[in-house]
Amino acid sequence: MSALAPSPLAIVDAEPLPRQEEVLTDAALAFVAELHRQFTPRRDELLARRAERRAEIARTSTLDFLPETAAVREDDSWRVAPAPAALNDRRVEITGPTDRKMTINALNSGAKVWLADFEDASAPTWENVVLGQLNLTDAYERRIDFTDERTGKSYALKGADELATVVMRPRGWHLDERHLQVEGRAVPGALVDFGLYFFHNAKHLIELGKGPYFYLPKTESYLEARLWNDIFVFAQDYVGIPQGTVRATVLIETITAAYQMEEILYELRDHASGLNAGRWDYLFSIVKNFRDGGSKFVLPDRNLVTMTAPFMRAYTELLVRTCHKRGAHAIGGMAAFIPSRRDAEVNKVAFEKVANDKDREAGDGFDGSWVAHPDLVPIAMKSFDAVLGEKPNQKDRLREDVKVAPEDLIAIDSLDAKPTYDGLVNAVQVGIRYIEAWLRGLGAVAIFNLMEDAATAEISRSQIWQWINAGVVFEHDGETVTATADLARKVAAEELAAIRTEIGDEAFTAGKWQQAHDLLLQVSLDADYADFLTLPAYEQLR
Repeated sequence: MSALAPSPLAIVDAEPLPRQEEVLTDAALAFVAELHRQFTPRRDELLARRAERRAEIARTSTLDFLPETAAVREDDSWRVAPAPAALNDRRVEITGPTDRKMTINALNSGAKVWLADFEDASAPTWENVVLGQLNLTDAYERRIDFTDERTGKSYALKGADELATVVMRPRGWHLDERHLQVEGRAVPGALVDFGLYFFHNAKHLIELGKGPYFYLPKTESYLEARLWNDIFVFAQDYVGIPQGTVRATVLIETITAAYQMEEILYELRDHASGLNAGRWDYLFSIVKNFRDGGSKFVLPDRNLVTMTAPFMRAYTELLVRTCHKRGAHAIGGMAAFIPSRRDAEVNKVAFEKVANDKDREAGDGFDGSWVAHPDLVPIAMKSFDAVLGEKPNQKDRLREDVKVAPEDLIAIDSLDAKPTYDGLVNAVQVGIRYIEAWLRGLGAVAIFNLMEDAATAEISRSQIWQWINAGVVFEHDGETVTATADLARKVAAEELAAIRTEIGDEAFTAGKWQQAHDLLLQVSLDADYADFLTLPAYEQLR
């Protein structure tokens, strides 16, 4: 390991946490500081390039495959590195934050992989950032248990051969960690999450027959993938493990990344293990990038945009073809349903929808898919078992029948559905309820029997913004109603009053409901569209 001077990294504005000294060691902080010194300037340049790309889309209202990288796409000879044994079978993956109970339940869930999430399913409080790291290390060292104070139920890990393989997701490049600073500058949250996890666990994971595996969120270009690859090379040398030990799965959850899938895999080829179809952030990215593109880019209610919509089908089929052409895993989208303990009929209908969705993904050639709740693991497993049998994946299905033109990915107006008044109400309901929980430190929240995270809050507020700015007209109670800022304020006020009635004055006052209401309206109504809801929200997160 490299010998460095004492870390210049400072912990600021943070109350001490139990056992934080096990995570925030001098050596680990020195590593994070070195990552910051080496790579944050490039991160800053790439964020500036995002803004330039967005301005170009605003000017042209179109996207295309990149002419400057045509040689990469046309070269049929290259492949990503072979999957390690622990990541060869990924037929069902469960997602969730790294609190202590979820850590145990996810590892025990029967899923092949757990996406241990420091990103959209985790509100980045200092406690969540630090103790989430501690929970993962405790799990690897088998010193983790949990007793629910409310129910008295105890949780403990199953045997090692029954546990899911962990793939950890750090924060996106746009988020900083204000509690860790170098010379007064906040360190990017992605480097904090990656650095602490990699430093403490990489060698131990290798001893366990696994490795430091990552999901990379919010990637917008192959140059951002190149940055991650350079970080992996540096980190592996720093701690003294073989090059190629790291494996990364990239979420194709931005519209710009959808046009650069092969290039992204190419940049990460020694460390790549697959691509994932991240549905809600993908829709959010379409709205964000084409928000001034006119009526043909207006999305209907989010629940009307199914994965069978022509432009979504183009995206997922291109993803499968791209991955299998290059020897990578193609991982499908989220089943967000949360089973109801009180309504068997709700469960029956939802389970059928989940089964149909996973059957379609398995039939299309995906090698695995996501669920948000342990009860959905057997349903998704059945869908993929029926197609895979004893095979770990179906990367041999090359899907050479798939032909996707550039315009197919942004053919939003090919969908025969329109925004509705009920869709506006739902967007406001989900937005307020999710943001309120997020401001209290909860990143994964069950709302109306769906597991919502920051991505669904982003699409909710983005659709409110888009519909108002496009002057969408709804049919409501036999009348036509135009989407306006005043209408959004009226719906939000009604929802706030309904929540107060639902939970009572005491609980309402104890929560952050007014704050959430105000923040939703801010990011939904401001003329200057905020790139990410979580940026202004983080300023209020304490």
